[in-house]
Amino acid sequence: MKTKKTDKEILINGLKKMGISLFLMFLGPTLIYIAFSNQEKNLYIPILIIGIIACCTAILFAFKGLNTILDSMFKSKKTT
Repeated sequence: MKTKKTDKEILINGLKKMGISLFLMFLGPTLIYIAFSNQEKNLYIPILIIGIIACCTAILFAFKGLNTILDSMFKSKKTT
């Protein structure tokens, strides 16, 4: 009987997604703060929209990254 091992390629892919999520977790709120502190400027709305999209994308990448990491550890490989 074989023991299950972590698939390192899938694990690295999941960690990359988590790194992107971490970057977006800082970028999104920073852009939202910049937008709210400069409400009289012309770029208030576009920067706010980009910040909200970055926050939503960070949540998506965090979910996909965790899912990929868990798949690398617990999914069994199909052998032929």
